[in-house]
This record gives sequence, structure tokens and C-alpha cells, in this order.
Amino acid sequence: MMQFLTRTNTLWILFALFVLETIGFVIVMAAWEFEIIDEMSDPELIRAHVEAMTQTQRTVHAWMTATLDVAYPLTYGALFTGLTLRAFRPIFALPAIAVIPTDLVEGVTQVLFLLGNDSLLWIKSFVTPLKLTLFFAALLIALIALGVDFKKRRQKEATG
Repeated sequence: MMQFLTRTNTLWILFALFVLETIGFVIVMAAWEFEIIDEMSDPELIRAHVEAMTQTQRTVHAWMTATLDVAYPLTYGALFTGLTLRAFRPIFALPAIAVIPTDLVEGVTQVLFLLGNDSLLWIKSFVTPLKLTLFFAALLIALIALGVDFKKRRQKEATG
């Protein structure tokens, strides 16, 4: 799996999917005129935000979370892991790997809430900050790894 994730073609495909999925979020939110609750962690703010949404917006948000937001962490998690593994030891990929199930747990919680079940909403109060921390740590590590890998390749080209 490590060999597959670090291939240049794989990374380009993952990057393209990441961009397309990001655009997908923007299009859906713009078309149905709502903001997602993915970065919100305070249950009362989430309740107020969702109460202000129409039933159609809630349904679209639930479907988007159950589809696009399932693919998204798999895509960015694999991308960040692959980039990291090209330059660093596997331990540095832990945030990129750990963010995937964290984001998926958050998504299940959100779908349940958007469909009217608020019994697990409290989970977002710690899962969302954890997801965001892991995401930004994984992104930073992946960007540094990208720079390190680029520098190594340039040096290799220059020497031979």
C-alpha cells in the first residue's frame, strides 16, 4: 500500500479528486444556500445553525455528508499520507491516517443530527477540534514533505 500511495500518478489522481471534491462542496453549498456544520463543535451553536436551515437544506446537507464527505477524508487522508511517506518515516503520517476515522465519526454524528437525532451531538464537541487539529497537522507535514521531496529530486537531477 505504501508503494501505491507514494507513486507520482497516484498522488496526482488524489490531488485532482481532492480539488474536485472541494469544488463539489462549494457548488452544493452555493446551490442550496447553506453553510456546513463540519467546523462547528459547540452543540448549541450547531443546534441554532441547523434550526435556521430549511428542511431541504438539512436533507441536502445530510446527503452531502453521507456521500461527498465520506469520500473527502479518504481522499485527503491518502494524499497527505502519500506525500508524507515520500519524504519521511511512516510515523510522520500518523496525523494523516488518524484524521480519516475521526472525520468519518464526525460525519456519522452530523448525519444523525441533521436527520433529527441529537443524542450523539455532544461527540462533535471533541471530535471536530480533534479532526481539525489532525487535518492541519497532516497538511503541514505533507507540505513540508512535498518541499523536501522536491529539493531531493532537484539535487538528484543536478548531480546526475
